[in-house]
Amino acid sequence: MFKKFQSKESISGVTQSKTSVQKGIRNKLKETYPAIEEYLDAILPKKEPLMVVKCHEHIELLSVNNELLFFRQRDGPYCPTLRLLHKYPMILPQLQVDKGAIRFVLSG
Repeated sequence: MFKKFQSKESISGVTQSKTSVQKGIRNKLKETYPAIEEYLDAILPKKEPLMVVKCHEHIELLSVNNELLFFRQRDGPYCPTLRLLHKYPMILPQLQVDKGAIRFVLSG
């Protein structure tokens, strides 16, 4: 999806979201990822402007302080970026499998 991403060619528009839109995004994130609620103020500060970057192929990126946090395609759910998951790995549910299943989980 981001393999051939060129910022000058792939971005169609960057807008600063209104407070009401930002509140709706925060609520959607709380619904999708219940464990994110205690970290949400650190991830999306209320005082900082939330930038919505619209790209080709109906991809939307959420950015705060020039740091990409979430993306979504069309009207799907917001997905955290890998950089955000490395900072806050506890926002996604954790699964535990036995030793024999590791190979199959990693291969998809």
